[in-house]
Amino acid sequence: MNRRTRTALLGSALLLTVAAAAGSAGASAHHGSGREAAALTGKAKLYRSAGDDITFSFDAHLAAKDNADPMKATGTFEFSHYLNGKGAWAKAKVDCLVTGGKVAVVSGVVTESDLPGAEGKRVGVTVHDLGRHDRLGYSWVSTGRPGAGNEPPECVGSAPFEKVKKGTGDFTVVPWQPEL
Repeated sequence: MNRRTRTALLGSALLLTVAAAAGSAGASAHHGSGREAAALTGKAKLYRSAGDDITFSFDAHLAAKDNADPMKATGTFEFSHYLNGKGAWAKAKVDCLVTGGKVAVVSGVVTESDLPGAEGKRVGVTVHDLGRHDRLGYSWVSTGRPGAGNEPPECVGSAPFEKVKKGTGDFTVVPWQPEL
């Protein structure tokens, strides 16, 4: 083998070794402490032609160490709905978070609210992170308002049928990658 060929092969082998080491480091960062396993963050208002003021905000996280159990998610989410000065708000403690691609389903138990009967009840919300056109759905569309109807189980929301008001959506979904 001539000198040029040996140098090219040695260089290629060196590049492959460096690339393999970098890929291995990236994989351990994902499954180690570098990246959380899943997340849903952000705030937006929903669009309603009647002018309702409906706001949702999320700060939900699943730590990398809990990748195998979405019910170990932590954080809170809040929502409010007002029209002509009347309405209610609620804050929930996250009890489950599952994400896939740009879709997140988060559930939680209401810890504070001015809506009668809502405290202590579970609610679920689904978010589709579409950049400027985010969408959202909530469990009480089919179960009745929080505290007045049935509660969904953990990790259950509704299809994201609501549109986010233009210019207000900034939801961010970190996709979950469970070991299967």
